[in-house]
Amino acid sequence: MKVNKIVVLQLMMSMVLMLGTASCSKKSSSTHASRATGWDVDSQNGTAARNAGKKQQAGPGLVFVEGGTFTMGKVQDDVMHDWNNTPTQQHVQSFYMDETEVTNGMYLEYLEWLKKVFPPTEENYKNIYEGASPDTLVWRNRLGYNETMTNNYLRHPSYANYPVVGVNWIQAVEFSKWRTDRVNEAVLEKNGYLQKGAKTNDVNAENAFNTEGYLMSPSTSRGASEEIVLKKNPTGRRPKAGKDGVVPEEKNVYAQRSSGIILPEYRLPTEAEWEYAAAADVGQREYNIYKGQKKYPWSGDYTRSNKRKNKGDQLANFKQGNGDYGGIAGWSDDGADITNAVKSYAPNDFGLYDMAGNVAEWVADVYRPIIDNEANDFNYYRGNQYAKNKIGKDGKIEIVTTATIKYDTLSNGKVIARNLPGEIAQVPVDEQETYLRQNFSTSDNINYRDGDKQSSRYFDFGDSESGSKADQAMYNSPKHNVTTDSLGKMIRKYDNSSKRTTLIDDKVRVYKGGSWRDRAYWLDPAQRRYFPQDMATDYIGFRCAMSRVGSKSEKRKSPRN
Repeated sequence: MKVNKIVVLQLMMSMVLMLGTASCSKKSSSTHASRATGWDVDSQNGTAARNAGKKQQAGPGLVFVEGGTFTMGKVQDDVMHDWNNTPTQQHVQSFYMDETEVTNGMYLEYLEWLKKVFPPTEENYKNIYEGASPDTLVWRNRLGYNETMTNNYLRHPSYANYPVVGVNWIQAVEFSKWRTDRVNEAVLEKNGYLQKGAKTNDVNAENAFNTEGYLMSPSTSRGASEEIVLKKNPTGRRPKAGKDGVVPEEKNVYAQRSSGIILPEYRLPTEAEWEYAAAADVGQREYNIYKGQKKYPWSGDYTRSNKRKNKGDQLANFKQGNGDYGGIAGWSDDGADITNAVKSYAPNDFGLYDMAGNVAEWVADVYRPIIDNEANDFNYYRGNQYAKNKIGKDGKIEIVTTATIKYDTLSNGKVIARNLPGEIAQVPVDEQETYLRQNFSTSDNINYRDGDKQSSRYFDFGDSESGSKADQAMYNSPKHNVTTDSLGKMIRKYDNSSKRTTLIDDKVRVYKGGSWRDRAYWLDPAQRRYFPQDMATDYIGFRCAMSRVGSKSEKRKSPRN
């Protein structure tokens, strides 16, 4: 009998515990309760917790590229014997990329905005618009009549959907920064954080929107005008009256990164990203069997389509032979002689157009003859120059003003603005950030393992018999210099030293893909070439990319806990 009472008591205690556990579980599963503290995150203004799980939205013009592993480099015979693209296994994180190259129409929108906000007629801004303008003289040829393109290609509406050319690498980077601000400005307006129409009404150099400036100090961005920079109730619900019947004031906040609506920056893709996206090996599966790397962005070893609907059509815009930029009129034609309108040819398996042909494209990387996968095989990129926000003497973040705009005079004499009013001034990271770190030790990492003194045969720069330090550098390219005197007159110093042995230096960038001027050999996504970052051509354009935050895939669901 006693045993039975004990059993009954044990069963009763178990039922109480089970009910208590279920009750706790029910409370913790509340949509507004924090998994860390159990607090109501709305009442505590827990923005990050409240927005947990919010997915990144693709920016305008972008296509999702799911990351993965791939063989970067040329897997077929290197008939040119460049040996600068030997195969290496790399992994690329998921990211977004422009569906097409940046077009003349898109770039003209940028120029018109600059002209409106920074009028070229004002002395303080005279170099901003001109410095951003493409070089239309790239079309000229000593023995060819191309004045029609020189005068019309950029601005005539017939070419609005053609890829912009004559843009150097620096200009492409500045366009990407401008695009980031305009897109996020539109996002904030759409979500009620900026006044409707503010992005177009009475915009000037003093109140132009900047993403980083807004995130650091929303109350001082856009001229600190509360009529433009709005506050918003994060919960979207009206506060309830208290026991005394008084309704408390609403808690208003500005948008933050934790809001989940501000997009990462538009930028140039890295070389690894561009090659991965162009190859699009995701389409090389058949019955779950991987069929190997493709020669071109499309399947097959030929440049013509083998599909019944368009059999024999060229799949890209490229030079087919000497004096043959498109084929005989009406037959065997690729539809273009110079560039062609974007989306004129079928996309690859990621949905990206013109990843071979039309124009070659700038990528972010500084050129080196090898890809060093021994140092890194994940999101490979050469060109990191880490910076931080500049702090003024008053202890506050320094914002660029009209008086502190910085201009660079390029090797060809072109003057380009490298920052604009409203942006946060940047300085290289110092020992405070690098001390005792294992992952990086300096701000400038361009020469790491390829260009620094450890990678040069002249390790001891103190050896007097080896010549000057400049001549001992691993890449001792010509050092042209352009300066201006006190009167603004340009002084050019051309380096004609006979000791220069290479054109490679820290200011040459990789460009990828074939163009309308190139033979089919260069359509292979693995091909890589380089060009000075401050010079432009009639066959190099660009497209933007954006990093993916959150899950690797858009289709797979995260496992439930």
